[in-house]
Amino acid sequence: MKKSLKNFFKQILNFLPHNRLGNRIFYLVYYIYSQKKLPGGDKSLSSYFYQLKSSQIGFNPLLAFVSDKEFVKHYITSKIGSKYCVPTIKVFNSYNEFKRFQLPKSCCIKPTHLSGQVVFKTSDSDKIDHNKIKGWFRENYYYLSREKNYKFLTPKVIVEELIFNKSDNEDLKFFCYKGRVKFIQIDLDRWNNHTRIYFDRNWMKLNFSISKQIADLEYPKPKNYQKLIGLAEELSKDFEFIRVDFYTDNEQIFIGELTNLPEAGNGNFLPPESEADAYDALFGS
Repeated sequence: MKKSLKNFFKQILNFLPHNRLGNRIFYLVYYIYSQKKLPGGDKSLSSYFYQLKSSQIGFNPLLAFVSDKEFVKHYITSKIGSKYCVPTIKVFNSYNEFKRFQLPKSCCIKPTHLSGQVVFKTSDSDKIDHNKIKGWFRENYYYLSREKNYKFLTPKVIVEELIFNKSDNEDLKFFCYKGRVKFIQIDLDRWNNHTRIYFDRNWMKLNFSISKQIADLEYPKPKNYQKLIGLAEELSKDFEFIRVDFYTDNEQIFIGELTNLPEAGNGNFLPPESEADAYDALFGS
């Protein structure tokens, strides 16, 4: 019920004009709806994300470039080398190209211009939802979230190798501010019982979560943690804020994507009063 109400609310907001004024009204109204407060409060990380989203920084062409899941690999390669990119099998500019392609036994299929969409193929018996993939070519994520960095991306679909030959890898997401890792989000069991756990850069557990319940478990520090820190900080130097999303098996490292606005800037903090702790984690020394 809550999700359907949220979708209905967003549909109403989509009648706003798709220009600067319409965007600003959308950001403000949706922020008040999702956060139950006005932006600009003290120690408010959600307010910081709101300011990023509504400012001119959203028109920065670099943010758009790294939002494209094909082009971000060129950025990663230029900064730290191609070995950290998930190997690309093929990029398709139309559904007709895609449907003629013989997919390998295992792969990951996702749109380069959207967020949160993916299809996994883990065996020859897996059935692929072609209607879903065909629909990706008609979507523009800007019209869902008003994130300006998505507005002019060309619809494409990328097929990649399956990382570590698994579809349930844990994500390690490094929140970086002004070129420095501030805290880390671990996403667990994404497709069944999605939970999260957070650590500061010294691998001390933090007492908050964003949008998902806090995982009630211990999580060991990766053996290559210092390497991950170094890579994240190298990739984040050109941004005020960026989240660098990794996959690792303690030896190999792959970068899934660079994220400009976690949860489209509208994530809720759990528990709500912990937002001040998240603010301190990002902006503290």
